[in-house]
Amino acid sequence: GLGPDDYRDMLNAALGWNLTTEEYLKIGERIWNAERLFNLKAGLDPKSEDTLPKRFLEEPMPEGPNKGRTVRLKEMLPRYYALRGWSEDGRIPEEKLKELDLISFVK
Repeated sequence: GLGPDDYRDMLNAALGWNLTTEEYLKIGERIWNAERLFNLKAGLDPKSEDTLPKRFLEEPMPEGPNKGRTVRLKEMLPRYYALRGWSEDGRIPEEKLKELDLISFVK
């Protein structure tokens, strides 16, 4: 499969840039957090809206390596938030906004 370096090479070729993989990953992280910030400012409530369709949470997978399992979202969300550098309630801490140079969007 394709990895981050492959996408970097394709983007650099298409755009005529010479960014590193780390620079592209940082751009992606800024975009992801900017979208999250927009949604939070628009009234998103992470506790009720960070979810999946009911089917994924209640119906066991019919086949494959996860056969018989459902998504354990309540266990997964805290880990996801931590990996993103967000607070336990799914909000973006001020330090993260500063790190990504997004603090000006808070005002």
